[in-house]
Amino acid sequence: MHTTYVAATPEYGKQMFIQRLEREIEHVKGLYPEAKYIGIADGASDNWSFLEEHTSIQTLDFYHAAEYLSDAADAVFGSKTSKEKTLWLETSCHNLKHKHGAATRLLQEMEAFATRIRSPDDREKLQAAITYFRNQKHRMRYAENVKLNLPIGSGVTEAACKVIVKQRMCCSGMNWKKNMSIQGTFRSRLPDYNSSSRVLDVLPVTLCV
Repeated sequence: MHTTYVAATPEYGKQMFIQRLEREIEHVKGLYPEAKYIGIADGASDNWSFLEEHTSIQTLDFYHAAEYLSDAADAVFGSKTSKEKTLWLETSCHNLKHKHGAATRLLQEMEAFATRIRSPDDREKLQAAITYFRNQKHRMRYAENVKLNLPIGSGVTEAACKVIVKQRMCCSGMNWKKNMSIQGTFRSRLPDYNSSSRVLDVLPVTLCV
């Protein structure tokens, strides 16, 4: 498995980052034209418009979906841990990951729960989960991905934010100014994590943003 990291300083619209990522995608596709390209992200709409252009399969990060189920469990069963709450959450996450059509069934179950929630805060929390599943359930084909041994999580991206950026830019006592060469720091740091050798054959290629 090979991971390529791309980093850019914060910028409205992320144009610099997108350009660099697209160059890397073009390079990889030139090397491996027969590979299956999979895009994984959270629910942000700009992520999906980008991934739909460059990948054939788009998958919502499983662990983001699981977090919304956890919020729904808090809204329905209360914030304190209980056997009923734990059982519902564990069963729901297992079914979402391993059973076809589970996202639609969970959406229907949460919609039914909503009719008996009285607390405004709990209703808001549950409604957020309902809306998330309603908008993203077509990207929650986890059982199919698991069966085909395809990835369902974007953990590599979450790790990159820590390894490439946080560990270098947020050390104790650091204070970065706008005119400092943060991008130059990224450019010198990335080669340490990007191997020059790529061994892929025709395995799936995952693009996480």
